[in-house]
Amino acid sequence: MGFTKYTSQVEKERVRMNEGIRAKEVRVLGPEGENFGVLSSRDALAKAQELGLDLIEISPNANPPVAKITDYGKYKYEQKKKDKDIKAKAHVTETKEAQVKIGTSQNDMNIKASKIASWLRENHRVKIDLFLWGRYKYMEFEFLKDRLERFLAIIPESYKIADEIRKSPKGLSVVLERDLSAAKKPPKPKATAPGSKDQGTMPESQPEAPTE
Repeated sequence: MGFTKYTSQVEKERVRMNEGIRAKEVRVLGPEGENFGVLSSRDALAKAQELGLDLIEISPNANPPVAKITDYGKYKYEQKKKDKDIKAKAHVTETKEAQVKIGTSQNDMNIKASKIASWLRENHRVKIDLFLWGRYKYMEFEFLKDRLERFLAIIPESYKIADEIRKSPKGLSVVLERDLSAAKKPPKPKATAPGSKDQGTMPESQPEAPTE
């Protein structure tokens, strides 16, 4: 470790250190957090050189500015890590979309449910469409709502309804968001008669479509 010189103009503008510090005096912190008090910039720089380290201005807007005696390489590493953490916390929330159909196999529904759960864990909102076509468009709303609710019941993540189930251009839709207040209990399997189409698929049984 030794006294570091600027390697670029960008670096010089980004952080003031060593001879680049403009303040006449600074409050000096040592490499282990020691408080050396307020020193003239010249004396603070001499102290840093004595320890074979750099004098880095870490709080330029303080009065007087705060400078720390440390290794510049270590300082850059810590700043990079801090910036990465800040970026990770500044997560952008999106509204993801998923689509299911009547007749979708249980395996495919489980895959979709797992994907939706992963989006919820990332704090995204999720819009789920029960896609309807042909005669399915004319079925009773409550019947279709029940089919969509059966799918919601297998999503392995806590959630709350952001927008209630309603008719949409594609059929029925609902918007979910993660529920951080409580963990969702595993859904109890619904009793079905042996051989029922409820086993393994989103059931297709329905009332007859109205005739003209």
